[in-house]
Amino acid sequence: MGINKTMAGAPSNKDPKLSLLKEKGLIKRFTDHYSESRGRLIIYISASLMIIAVVAITLFLTVQGLRSFVIDRLNVWSFVTGTEWYPDRENNPSFGAFPFIFGSIAVTLLSAVIAAPVAVGCAIFMTELTKKWGQRVLQPVIEILVGIPSVVYGLIGLSVIVPFIKQYFGGSGFSLLAGSLVVGIMILPTVASIAADSIRSVPDTLREASYAIGATKWQTIWRVVIPAAGSSLITAIVLGMSRAFGEALAVQMVVGNARGLPTSIFDPAATLTTIITLSMGNSTYGSVLNDALWSLGLILLMISYIFIVIIRFLSKRRKA
Repeated sequence: MGINKTMAGAPSNKDPKLSLLKEKGLIKRFTDHYSESRGRLIIYISASLMIIAVVAITLFLTVQGLRSFVIDRLNVWSFVTGTEWYPDRENNPSFGAFPFIFGSIAVTLLSAVIAAPVAVGCAIFMTELTKKWGQRVLQPVIEILVGIPSVVYGLIGLSVIVPFIKQYFGGSGFSLLAGSLVVGIMILPTVASIAADSIRSVPDTLREASYAIGATKWQTIWRVVIPAAGSSLITAIVLGMSRAFGEALAVQMVVGNARGLPTSIFDPAATLTTIITLSMGNSTYGSVLNDALWSLGLILLMISYIFIVIIRFLSKRRKA
């Protein structure tokens, strides 16, 4: 009995599929050493360009943002903690960025408080209560919400939320609450999508063990599934907060863009992004105002990096 030269499972030379691949030259292309080298080079170049872009943006914004402190001699502490922003005042102009920093953080936190319970509830509905038709209904809705431009959210907030707040809570309607509601709706699909993936990743053995000791479905969800996916759910919320922190247009349309420090959620306010977009076009390059706006951008970048560090920390805890 002779030894078969064709190994088991390997295609023979008479295989019509193999012949077709040879005719089209695909076998040669797959086994070409130079093609592999070119592909690896393209991948390395792509990764290098990404790293270079991040480093270049960070360095450029750092250099521009430090101009107001190095060249214009603005005090760093007074700039960060000052509450008066009057750069156009002829005598003794002031550059206090704290109201904008506070406004950005307040809008971010309030939007997370508004969006997180609804988003986690939607995720539980899709993954635990109605796994089949619930996902078929909610998933397209979430995708639609993601695709809506931010200016549309701003217009809805301007025509619905602002008049509602003005009628029932007084004031002009332009407020921290209006900005938080608009941004909370904007980040809702992001948080819901990531939260749903986090809950799906919980092993079914945990659910089965909970049912085996007599727990109800709600007790299993509340005491087993949510704690097991806890770090992932927090990561989803932090990702939503990072998007909320950088939002500009929709917030600008409803928050009021006031220079002062708000005393309640019904007062108008401003954020780092709104004051930059409103003032950058009216400033000349190299002026003190222009340099101060770049400093606001640097603060915005630093806080965004803090969000990234938090996300990385939570991801490591989840893997551990």
